[in-house]
Amino acid sequence: MTTTTDASPPTPATSAGGARARALPRRVAGAVGAQNTSLVGALIVVVGTFAWLDDGYLTRANMTVIGDTVAVTGLLAVVQTVVIICGALDISVGSQAGVASVVSAMAFTSTDGNAALGILAAIGVGIAAGVVNGIVIVYGRVNPVIATLATLAAYKGVAQLLAGGRAQGYVLGDDFFIFVARGKILGLSVQIRALAVVAVAVHVLLKYTDIGRNLYAIGGNDTAARLAGININKYLVSVYALVGVVAAIAGVILTARTGSGQPTSGSEGLELKAITAAALGGCALKGGKGGIGGTLLAVFLLGALENGLNVVGVNSFWQNVAQGALLVVAVVIQQRRNGERAVGLPT
Repeated sequence: MTTTTDASPPTPATSAGGARARALPRRVAGAVGAQNTSLVGALIVVVGTFAWLDDGYLTRANMTVIGDTVAVTGLLAVVQTVVIICGALDISVGSQAGVASVVSAMAFTSTDGNAALGILAAIGVGIAAGVVNGIVIVYGRVNPVIATLATLAAYKGVAQLLAGGRAQGYVLGDDFFIFVARGKILGLSVQIRALAVVAVAVHVLLKYTDIGRNLYAIGGNDTAARLAGININKYLVSVYALVGVVAAIAGVILTARTGSGQPTSGSEGLELKAITAAALGGCALKGGKGGIGGTLLAVFLLGALENGLNVVGVNSFWQNVAQGALLVVAVVIQQRRNGERAVGLPT
């Protein structure tokens, strides 16, 4: 008598299908990248932990708060990523946003409420600040860290001088600034939309254009890039000008949020958050490696962590400690992954 059993071996088709199914997660992980996969996992753990600790964390209202909070940091982190890919750094991005915030509000009030002129004035100041950074670094041959550390203090001083140490040019009640601060397009806030537009544009620039390939080449090996005919000075000045433009956009958003130009409020610590996000997102601090996807994931991870710590009542000073520790951990991981060593230490 012939019998059948459920334990019969699978048909070739079934076996092939199972192999494809088993290989799918690996292919997805490979496409996304190990770095980004780790960030997604960390984001899930952070969100899950705070949702378990506080019922109000995973609500739509709180998710909106997180999204709006990370918009400014995200904008600065995106352009910081471009700078780091070139093998440089910009520590002054937060101060540039502060100056742009004050200038946009002052221009708005001095033109009897012309928001367009306020935005143009902010962008003009942002470009000027970025070009100054680029010229000091390229033609002054000053280390980018030292140069932008100096301009961080200088731009912060300019903002305080313009504002006289207090909020300037109230924009409360203006339709445009209300729209920027509270408006939504297809369910998402204007601030998140602005971040998405800038991030996509920079991603396309880096990934699909000759300009992007040249930026990676400059960060990877500037000597080889110069021998290949790439005008490194022009590229670096242009990159710092781009940083100024995006910092100005961030400054306008800060103005809309606070209702006035704030010389320091909202801009302090933004540079550290931007650098931390870029490092966590996979940028090699020696240059030549990094991408916008990883940086954005890191921005949302930092935003979810900061919001969660606020929700459960952790002191803001401890949050700063945690943020600094994260930056150290990110740099250590990147250096080990890229085979780098700290300057001055033996191999």
